[in-house]
Amino acid sequence: MSPIIGRVFKSSKIKKPSLKQVGMFVLWLVVIGAILFFGLFIYIQRILPDPNSIADRKVSESTKIYDRTGQVLLYDIHGEEKRTIIPWEQIPANLKNATLAAEDSGFYSHGGFDIKGILRSIYNDVTTFSLSQGGSTITQQLVKQTLLGSQKTALRKVEELILSVELERQFSKDQIFWMYLNQIPYGSNAYGIEAASKTFFGKSASQLDLSEAATLAALPQAPSYYSPYGNHIDDLITRKNTILASMKKLGSISDADYQQAVAEKPVFHSSTESITAPHFVIMVKDYLAAKYGEAAIESGGFNIITTLDATLQGYAEAAVTKYAAINKTKYKASNAALVAVSPKNGDVLALVGSVNYFDVANQGNFNVATAARQPGSSFKPFAYAVAFQKGYPDSTTIFDYKTEFNPNCSPDGNQTTDQYGLACYHPQDYDGKFRGAVTMRQAIDESLNVPSVKTLYLAGIPDTISFAQEMGITTLTDPSRYGLSLVLGGAEVKPIDMASAYGVFANDGVRNPYRIIKSVSDVNGNILEQAQDQPQRVLDTQTARLIDNVLSDNSARAPEFGYNSSLYIPGYDVAAKTGTTQDNRDGWLVGFSPSISTAVWTGNNDNSSMTQAGAGVSAAGPMWHEFMTQALATFPHESFPDPDPVSSDKPMLNGNISYTPPDGGPTQYHEILYYVDRTDPLGPIPSNPGNDPQFANWDWPVLQAYGEASYGNYPSPTPTPSPTPTPNF
Repeated sequence: MSPIIGRVFKSSKIKKPSLKQVGMFVLWLVVIGAILFFGLFIYIQRILPDPNSIADRKVSESTKIYDRTGQVLLYDIHGEEKRTIIPWEQIPANLKNATLAAEDSGFYSHGGFDIKGILRSIYNDVTTFSLSQGGSTITQQLVKQTLLGSQKTALRKVEELILSVELERQFSKDQIFWMYLNQIPYGSNAYGIEAASKTFFGKSASQLDLSEAATLAALPQAPSYYSPYGNHIDDLITRKNTILASMKKLGSISDADYQQAVAEKPVFHSSTESITAPHFVIMVKDYLAAKYGEAAIESGGFNIITTLDATLQGYAEAAVTKYAAINKTKYKASNAALVAVSPKNGDVLALVGSVNYFDVANQGNFNVATAARQPGSSFKPFAYAVAFQKGYPDSTTIFDYKTEFNPNCSPDGNQTTDQYGLACYHPQDYDGKFRGAVTMRQAIDESLNVPSVKTLYLAGIPDTISFAQEMGITTLTDPSRYGLSLVLGGAEVKPIDMASAYGVFANDGVRNPYRIIKSVSDVNGNILEQAQDQPQRVLDTQTARLIDNVLSDNSARAPEFGYNSSLYIPGYDVAAKTGTTQDNRDGWLVGFSPSISTAVWTGNNDNSSMTQAGAGVSAAGPMWHEFMTQALATFPHESFPDPDPVSSDKPMLNGNISYTPPDGGPTQYHEILYYVDRTDPLGPIPSNPGNDPQFANWDWPVLQAYGEASYGNYPSPTPTPSPTPTPNF
């Protein structure tokens, strides 16, 4: 290397900074940071609202919920704001202590913000990549509610902290707490504790007992979700009891007070809100609160266009009111629900969750349309659809005889348990009769139980569960729980899911998930959300049309229901299926046309039984029929497309119940398992027929009916006990 180049490289070496230089650099960073911080602080202080303006606070823009036309106002979330300012001295100590326990137990010891809460909130924001509202003190909540609004930004949080400190400087703790209790929203347009007390309990705040005080203290965290008029009463009671436990821990109540207040069940005053389609509106509010936050829907000035058809909603409410009164007297069924969905796009067109939303004393605010109830035989079409899709024609014949479905139990159905202590399973048809050989079409239209259990076995339990889930049934979350009783309503489903799922049949096998919102816009008219169709093919067209054809076959169901039943609407193509659960606890009718799918449920909220006379079509049918007749008149007339013919040359699949061997032996009679491999029903007859574990018990009553001479030389196989038996039959 040349001397010159060497000198260049030597002189270009970077010198390490001295400790003095590092110290000066850090000092300048601190000075510049402090200048920027205090400059920002001064700037924010100049643009912030005056804390004294809390007393003159005006209500923010109200959020309005409309029907699908945007012309019919269903609910104004602020509407006529209810607020009564009461003096500090008239607010009971239990209410103050309950609020502190619920919202900010360290209120009297901090200076407007809780540093631990802020650090916890920052950690949550960083780990969840969001801006939470956690860590807020009562002072911060008052600032947000009265001065800043619900916007979630980093700058807004800084403003909130500064204003909270300023508020604590200008007012005493008692004054801040008093303003909070008189300003905070409790839901149902009630602002402040006095309005909330009168709204929910019909009394002044000064008259509240401990349990009622804790209940009101539970509301501000999520007024829509915890509303006494909403669908989460159990969660409200749980939160009330949690607050009481905190009060006891803080020493503000005794153990005896705690025990008594926990045992007390609040009795709520009937709602006096002006609200149309209340169960539906509460669903909308819950959706908005979950997506945009409670504060946003309370004061964000949103404009909500829903899917609800106000005309159809009127028909639905009238039908439910009329027939629920009849059913209460006639069948001891005091409640009912109805939900109607458009198969073409998933729009919820009408929804009545209970007879009278405003009858809180009788749980009228409970929304049965979104609650899980056993569906009875209305679940059967899912199993038949899977069987049809696998190749079984609707002419497939199955014997309706008393049948034992636990292979380890006697085929005569006289055992109650097997050698493992598991229950035997031999269901009967609803009337205790058996009808011999019937086709799948007859079996589903006449709602026969034994053939339907056999159909589920042929279709496969896992495949049927998976198919029902694809159709929109959301409650089958633990497939291991369900056995062959599934097809008779052994699982729980939601009426809204059933209406939506049946709509897939109506829509040629294409599912449109149900929806309740068409659009959401903010106070400035900006569209925040616009509904988009989400079609998904979940069933082949041929099978969907075959189900439509079978369920609309008035002649096939006439032997059970008659030719002029509630399932039949002259001049229209309508398909329908009834359902009744064990001990007549639930009555269902789910049915559809190409334009609308409707589920009706009747029964009692406490799960008590109706009379037996209310089973089947009796209680639910007239309600469904009246609504559908009125609703169909509002749609263009449409008919179901005809399915393609399905045929087979196999015995049983072609409706022929006898079999003559090729060698000319005696005519034989067998159940369908003799002829088919369940996974390939249209394939060749199995080389080892009757090898299925269910065959022996299924074939036994056929042997009894047709005699051993007609049974042939095929021996009935001896079932092999399973070393790991399952209770699901």
